[in-house]
Amino acid sequence: QVQLVESGGGLVQAGGSLRLSCSAESSFSITVMGWYRQPPGKQRELVATITRGTTTNYADSVKGRFSISREDAKNTVYLQMNSLKPEDTAVYYCNAVYKASVYWGQGTLVIVSA
Repeated sequence: QVQLVESGGGLVQAGGSLRLSCSAESSFSITVMGWYRQPPGKQRELVATITRGTTTNYADSVKGRFSISREDAKNTVYLQMNSLKPEDTAVYYCNAVYKASVYWGQGTLVIVSA
């Protein structure tokens, strides 16, 4: 079992920045960690993922603005979000994949005001 603890959400003006953090409370080395988001009234969507080998994948909508990174020693993944737009408003969920099982955090709310 892997528990994910997220932090860093909040309210920010358009053009601003936020950094999300997610720590996996597990003694295992997580294979893939990432972030998904669910905008109001919409389905959950991929934001970015990163493997243990630091291969990254980004949604087109965040490329060039968001950056994902991880500290394997801490089983922690970060999402640096710059040049935020109102359409980035969503609940952001941390995601981890370990031995074919998928785990989710509780979500952290990001609100970007115009």
